[in-house]
Amino acid sequence: MPISEGGATETPYWLGFHLVPGIGATRLARLIEHFGSLERAWHATPAALRASGLGERALDSLVTTRARLSLDVEMQRVERDGVHLLTLAHDEYPRLLREISSPPTVLYVRGSLTPEDENAVAIVGTRRVTSYGREMSRRFGMELATSGVTVVSGLARGVDGIAHSAALDAGGRTIAVLGCGLDTIYPPEHRALAERIVEQGALVSEFSLGTTPEAANFPVRNRIISGLSLGIVVIEAPMKSGALITSNFAADQGRTVFAVPGSALSNASAGTIQLLRDGATVAANGNDVLSALNLGTRQVEMETRQLLPSNDVERTVLLLLTGEPKHIDEIAIESGLQIGTLSAQLLQMQLKGLVRNVGTQHYVRG
Repeated sequence: MPISEGGATETPYWLGFHLVPGIGATRLARLIEHFGSLERAWHATPAALRASGLGERALDSLVTTRARLSLDVEMQRVERDGVHLLTLAHDEYPRLLREISSPPTVLYVRGSLTPEDENAVAIVGTRRVTSYGREMSRRFGMELATSGVTVVSGLARGVDGIAHSAALDAGGRTIAVLGCGLDTIYPPEHRALAERIVEQGALVSEFSLGTTPEAANFPVRNRIISGLSLGIVVIEAPMKSGALITSNFAADQGRTVFAVPGSALSNASAGTIQLLRDGATVAANGNDVLSALNLGTRQVEMETRQLLPSNDVERTVLLLLTGEPKHIDEIAIESGLQIGTLSAQLLQMQLKGLVRNVGTQHYVRG
């Protein structure tokens, strides 16, 4: 859902609306279109909000929430907990996730999300993993990570935790999507793992700080696991399983669903067998996934690419950049490029490794 107005400087207002029950991406887009910015929408009178098309229930919720909420306090709380926010107005918001039907309006992030994370695959499965499932989770995590693929999962016991650990052990990147606020690590025995993930990837959640790990949160967060990924690999899942919920989201989002064959005698494989009956792609190893998603040559490309500009615009931008961060507005003035053109070019250059975004739209040479 494209939202180009009300940019990143309005982050406090994105956070405010995110904390209002019943106002999601679609309503936010309408508010931005009507008022021109979320700041004006946040301070608008009830009559003006009603005139914008906001329904009575959502209007009551907004009025109640903003009366008790201090945006300054909420932003300070986020900063204090070492968290940064990505909204739909940020260029850094994950492209794949932006494309799903119900993208989170705000993502809480600890660690870093990079352009390389667009080449991501989710690994999901049962918490009650068998020895076979444990070994397959480890193998898939390591094989994908060593090929330059970011491993996405949910930090849960069993398959999730094993896949995260394997990716880290292989020196790769991994993203954990939580079903609670980032100030709570669940399960608690994965606190050390979570800190490792922050160093080599990111913890992300759409749930506000202070949100506890309620059972109802986990099916909702599963759409983000699949939304961040090009495909998902299901390793051991009984018939009633969160992993199958994630696979349903993946199918709806147009992602490739892979299922790892297991024993027909094992309840842990009943769900994966059903996925195969329903047309999921068989994956016996990481290479099956890499091949199906055309990621098999990624590691070679990363090692052999030449960081050379391919057009005059890239050459101009590179001449203006050094190892010192420079804001996009300053680059635009010095290059004479329109912000929209420059932003698109910088994204392409990030994907090629020519430049890096070091935060708040400041760029350096790659």
